[in-house]
Amino acid sequence: QVQLVESGGGLVQPGGSLRLSCAVSESIFRLNTMGWYRQAPGKERELVAFLTRGGNTRYADSVKGRFTISGDGAENTVHLQMNSLKPEDTAVYYCNVVPVPGGLRGSWGQGTQVTVSS
Repeated sequence: QVQLVESGGGLVQPGGSLRLSCAVSESIFRLNTMGWYRQAPGKERELVAFLTRGGNTRYADSVKGRFTISGDGAENTVHLQMNSLKPEDTAVYYCNVVPVPGGLRGSWGQGTQVTVSS
């Protein structure tokens, strides 16, 4: 399995920004799609953004226009730039390989807590 370690979370005011990072144990060139997920209290984990090896990106409607996913092949790192943060963005954020049949899979890490509050 691919191991992933998230970092960069913290407490931020509404309207503020954070940049999350994900260190990946494998070359991201071997991975079809990387995603950022989040899980808010009392809710199921949801996929909020993904990035394909070919550079295509997609976003959940709730974050579209505010979040940007990117990857750095040289550093084997995936980032999530989060702007215009809202209280409803509060969650534990995880990165992982988006599963495809027969493809490499990632294990779930500890995630990084993002809290948006005044």
